[in-house]
Amino acid sequence: MKKNFPCLCCWVIIIIVLNSCSKDKVKPTITPLTMGLYQYGTDKGKRVFIPITQIGTQAVDYFSVFDTGSTGMTIDAHGIIPASMITTSGITFTGDSVVVSGITITSQQAIMSYGNQTGLIKEYGYLAYASVTIGDQNGKTSAKRVPFFLYYKVVDETTGETDTVNHSLDIFGVGPGTSYASSLIASPLTYFNIDASLTSGFRLAMLQSNSFSSTGTYVAGLLSIGLTSSDLTSSGFVMHQLSNPGVGGFSPNIPSTVTYSGQSVSTNVLFDTGTPQISTIENPLATNSLGQLPANTVVTIKTYAGFTYTYTTTNTSNLTEIQNPNVTGDYRTIFGIDFFVKNEYLTDYAHHKIGLKNN
Repeated sequence: MKKNFPCLCCWVIIIIVLNSCSKDKVKPTITPLTMGLYQYGTDKGKRVFIPITQIGTQAVDYFSVFDTGSTGMTIDAHGIIPASMITTSGITFTGDSVVVSGITITSQQAIMSYGNQTGLIKEYGYLAYASVTIGDQNGKTSAKRVPFFLYYKVVDETTGETDTVNHSLDIFGVGPGTSYASSLIASPLTYFNIDASLTSGFRLAMLQSNSFSSTGTYVAGLLSIGLTSSDLTSSGFVMHQLSNPGVGGFSPNIPSTVTYSGQSVSTNVLFDTGTPQISTIENPLATNSLGQLPANTVVTIKTYAGFTYTYTTTNTSNLTEIQNPNVTGDYRTIFGIDFFVKNEYLTDYAHHKIGLKNN
């Protein structure tokens, strides 16, 4: 026993030392990547933009609409591939794909549609892949091989006119699910590297009402890429589990009840930063009341998970109109960018949830 005792002491000493060392090891706190966005426009035409500063091997200087209402990045081919490759009927190349300036363009063609039967805009283009850098001199980050939609033509289906302004409809769609252009295209934010301890998703801070301007105002810290456990469990967000209707994957539309002018409508609600002007309540019973709500109308949204938000229309903000889905062909009620001036928004890609928070 005496011979064994010193050995036992050594083991005890070793264990104590090891335990002491392990206590001294403090895990670094991992924080989401935070960056600013640009708030642009005035009363009836507000937008929030994210800068894109490199695609493939090319440095660029484009601003894409930060859009919670669609999924996938779309970008105009003009200016990033040779003009000689672009025609009104497509991008010319042979084979299944071609690599130009670090951009892989595939032969898979599609059409992206925005709007409804009262006004429909279509982008014509191709599935493509490239490394992408978002952000500018205020802070940037890059991702490799991001799938996106490279369009060569934009057509207003109502008038038949082709948009001749390059990059007029560049969209940075951060919605859940996948793009209707291709199931291979998801939100570009899912491709940016985050630490494994963070959940794939993003958090959008409340937009600043006094920062919308005709020249665009940079607002720091609006976008956080990657979510912490506190974001998901203890930061005050009301979380909504999303449904998967099949086509396009998980939908950002949230079952809700909307009340206005003594009427109550059960509807699926889309909270959409990409709607810059007038929110739309789709009411299948609406007949004589179609059109814009008058100023000082109180509108209340209550989601199935218990999130509630009330606003009052004015002549310059919270503009809201009533439509009949049998006319528009769109059964979604859409609340536009004014919603985001009073509320925070979160999307958890990993668990297919959207969080809403009053401020």
